[in-house]
Order: sequence, then structure tokens, then C-alpha cells
Amino acid sequence: MKKRIILLLSTIAALVLILTGCSSNNDQATTKTKGTLTIGLEGTYAPYSYREDGKLKGFEVDLGKDIAKEMGMKAKFVPTKWDSLIAGLNSNTFDVVINNVAMNKSREKQYLFSTPYIYSRSALIMKQDNTDIKNITDIKGKKVAAGTGTDNYNKAEKYGADIVPSADFQTSMSMIDQGRVEAAVNSKEAFLTWKKDHKNTDLKYQVISSKYIEASKIAPIYNKKSTALRDDVNKAMKKLYKDGTMKKLSIKYFGEDITKK
Repeated sequence: MKKRIILLLSTIAALVLILTGCSSNNDQATTKTKGTLTIGLEGTYAPYSYREDGKLKGFEVDLGKDIAKEMGMKAKFVPTKWDSLIAGLNSNTFDVVINNVAMNKSREKQYLFSTPYIYSRSALIMKQDNTDIKNITDIKGKKVAAGTGTDNYNKAEKYGADIVPSADFQTSMSMIDQGRVEAAVNSKEAFLTWKKDHKNTDLKYQVISSKYIEASKIAPIYNKKSTALRDDVNKAMKKLYKDGTMKKLSIKYFGEDITKK
């Protein structure tokens, strides 16, 4: 009888261990490569992510490294052109995209987002002598540069612009300079960073009033299956907010704290 009780208790203990193991495996976030957080980004959009002396730098590069470190992982960056960046989530090219991606209803239907890490203000960028465009409503019927599939494209389209597709930020600036377009809708922070390296430019910017366009909520984006990974990244980001890392990174790259709404 005593042996039967011992055997029964041993069986129960084994079952508990098995069930606990299964639960923990289900709760554990899986990544493309074990111990590595593979991050998709463009690497051509300062101050978010860009190359300096051949090395990737920027707010989102540092943020990606800090998130991975907080999760006990290494960060691996995969520079990818915008037109195939988000699609790479579904093809398992990377685990997450951290690339100034704005949350919107259309994307939220197809993908998962983490908590926003910055709130970016949109701006109209044009030549100094442009007096025709005073606010976003004035771009109706005018040629405006914007990246296909970007939130900037959606904003320009909403206000009736004649959109001319642009591959990246520098291309948009060149198109304005060459007179191929009258303006571009883009990030205020991106323009101010670009202007530091182009001091002789005759381009200006004007922040779009929140009456027309609210600050964009920028967040990491995942495929629909990555719920556990999204939750783990949220936990890591919560710690980075709490210890002041987020604020420090924002001030370092943007000159102000834009991590809070």
C-alpha cells in the first residue's frame, strides 16, 4: 500500500512537471533565432536609423539594442527597403520592425503593435519662397512627395495631394529642391536632423496643426502570431521608461522628450 502511494505521488509530481513545462513553453516568446531579436529597419532615415562610417546608428538602433538586452537577447538588425519591410514580418525575415512605423486602423487589422515609443509630429516641407502652402489643406491638387504605403502617403492623400512616390527621405528633399514637387509630408524630427547636414538648404518646414493631423503613435510592429513576443517587448520597454532610458535616448537624438503623448 505504501509503495502504491509513493508511486501515485511520483506520477502526480511528474505530471505537474510536464504540465508546468508545457505552460512555460507556450508562454515563452519564440524568435527567428534563439537568443536573438531580429529587427527589421531601413537604416536610411536619420535620426531614427542611419549609417555613419558604415555602422548603423540612431534612436531605433539604440532602442532595439536596449530592448533585446532587457530580454536577455542580442539584437540583430536587417536593413530592408520600405516597400518590403513590413511584409518581411509575415515571411519570417525578422521578428519585429522598429522603423518609425505609425499605428493606424488598417495596419492594426493585419499586425500587432507594442506600446508606442515616440509621438512624432508631421510637417510640411517646402522651399523657403513657397507662399502658396500655408497649411495641410493647401496641398490639394499640388504635387507632394511621399513614400508609397507610408502613413505620410495616407496623410497627403487625405488632403487631396497629387502624390509623387518617393523612395526615401533624401529623395523627397531632392525632388523639392529640383522643383519636381512643391512639398513633402514627413517627420519634423527627420527634417531637423537632415537640416544639420544641409546647412545651406533653402528648404523650410511647418508643423501640421493637431487640428488636422494628430501626432503619430510610433511603435514596434509584429505579425499576428507574435503575441508573446509583443508582450515581452512591452515589459522591456516599461522598464526602459521607468529607469529613464527612453527619455535619455529621445533627448540624445531629437533634442527633446517625445516619448510621451
